[in-house]
Amino acid sequence: MAILRLEDGTTYTNTEEIDRELARLNINLSHWTTGDDPEIQQLLAKESLEDREKVRVLEALDGYFEELKRNAGYQSRDLIVLHPQIPNLDQLLSKFDRVHTHADDEVRYIIEGEGIFGFVRPDGKQLELTIQAPEYINVPAGTEHWFCLTPARRIKAVRYFTTTEGWTPQYTGTEIRLHPLAG
Repeated sequence: MAILRLEDGTTYTNTEEIDRELARLNINLSHWTTGDDPEIQQLLAKESLEDREKVRVLEALDGYFEELKRNAGYQSRDLIVLHPQIPNLDQLLSKFDRVHTHADDEVRYIIEGEGIFGFVRPDGKQLELTIQAPEYINVPAGTEHWFCLTPARRIKAVRYFTTTEGWTPQYTGTEIRLHPLAG
């Protein structure tokens, strides 16, 4: 269940209140099930996955990908698995923990674990959204945002792309005033 914190300290856990706040930025947050296939649930419970296991998970969730391809022109997807034992995890995450935008939408389906997206409104106010499995988020192109892990430092997320070139971060230089207890 998502948790939204505004810069003034107001916190929302109610879906309707969170949706209302995110709608101001045209951000879509949805709940997508990962199903009840025991094999997939066992894979999601593992800390790390081998490439063949990632393929199996992606195949099990391809109904969502097929829908995104039909309705929004998405072309590819992958599965990112982050956990504390990954070498250079902090270096990897440092690409995204500064305020940036993308030329393309940033679309994530969190299938295990959690992370924090921070956003900058056009009026400069900031908010942060803790997103947890099984939630799907679409951050529109050009939205100022950042991303970090929670203290658990673990997430499995399907990333969807119309092109991978549009996903390169463009740093804005905006200072983050909200500082989550990120890992």
